[in-house]
Amino acid sequence: MQQGSSDQVVVIGAGIVGVSAAIWLRRAGAQVSVVDRVPPGTRASTSFGNAGILAACAVTPVTGPGMLRKIPGMLADSNFPLFMRWAHLPRMVPWLLKYLSHANAPETRRISQGLAPLLYDTVEQHMALAGGTEAAEWIAKSEYSFAYRSRAEFDADAFVWGLREEAGFAPELLEGGAAREFEPNLSPELGLLAVMRDHGHIRDPGGYVAALGREAERLGARFMQAEVRDVELRDGRVRGVVTDAGEIPCATAILATGVWSGPLARKLGLKVPLESERGYHIVFREPQGGPRTPIMVASGKFVATPMAAGLRCAGVIEFGGTAAPASAAPLDLLRRQLRESFPGFECAGEEPWLGHRPAPADSLPLIGEIGATGVLAGFGHHHIGLTSGPKTGRMLAGLATGRRENIDNAAWDPMRFRAGYRRNCAPQPIMGRTP
Repeated sequence: MQQGSSDQVVVIGAGIVGVSAAIWLRRAGAQVSVVDRVPPGTRASTSFGNAGILAACAVTPVTGPGMLRKIPGMLADSNFPLFMRWAHLPRMVPWLLKYLSHANAPETRRISQGLAPLLYDTVEQHMALAGGTEAAEWIAKSEYSFAYRSRAEFDADAFVWGLREEAGFAPELLEGGAAREFEPNLSPELGLLAVMRDHGHIRDPGGYVAALGREAERLGARFMQAEVRDVELRDGRVRGVVTDAGEIPCATAILATGVWSGPLARKLGLKVPLESERGYHIVFREPQGGPRTPIMVASGKFVATPMAAGLRCAGVIEFGGTAAPASAAPLDLLRRQLRESFPGFECAGEEPWLGHRPAPADSLPLIGEIGATGVLAGFGHHHIGLTSGPKTGRMLAGLATGRRENIDNAAWDPMRFRAGYRRNCAPQPIMGRTP
């Protein structure tokens, strides 16, 4: 059974990227259908679980200079937030080798320069998307601070902070009593705060994405709960999206299903080296004695964010695929790190969560058309999905309707994963019409 018009845009995926694209497409007048296995913002969706930070300064990838020689020590250290389900290792070796090939200074700088244009105006992009809608209540402007034990520990991160400063983000350093005044509940062991002003966070990521979904529906987007099985091509261009509930005809499709985008991309000729970085968070209900604003504790690489439902702690990394159940050790580490950083912390209860961050081997998302198929990639955002989701959705809507944003997408071109591809330096809009 076919549903919808043949000239509509089908958005595959109802996470932050998908619902953002749907809103911008409807504002441009395009017919839109959104299809996903679960409704926007539900607990089963990746967009439900994250640290909630609108991290404009998050321009540095996990891979960095010297990472390769540090990995054995990281995995052996029970207090380091990196875990491996060893049964999965043989399957991820090809991805891991590509991933580690970027762990050097020139590649880290190149990746950072590719991330910066997506992130620097994140608060403004979220406000442009959600302003005047019920979703706006979940956006909070705030500082975002990084806690260090000492000035020496901060100085050891000089390369990372140099990249942030190149992107326009220089911290205000608070030490001793000034750090205590800014965060009164912080452990005395943490003697320095690097404070980033003019950032923000989302007070309930799941509620926010759900509200954006309702706004897209109010604007006329049609939502369909189904599993996408294939993309139908005719003469090399998309003509429909095949689901377990029938085929949806379309002239353009947007692929925004995170780590699950790989199989469909492969059908379109892209073999994307994409791995699940299993992300954990815990929401501590009715918290007392925690941080007053979002904070990353550098020694533990975890983020604590005050939210509507409580204090959310996130940031642990585990590699182990998408099928295995949650592990106990990453959650135990989050609990331990929180109480070491805020010794007086108390709460009434907790809610743990596990989701899957889509990690491309080069730490850069895929945003743009796949060949000349009319299918647009919008996935692979790794740690910056929430931060860059509205801007990515806006760019995808512009590509679909011929209203291209004034931004160079070379760093995110999905065709970089097609063997022998050489990018045209002046790509054209995929549709020579406006809706």
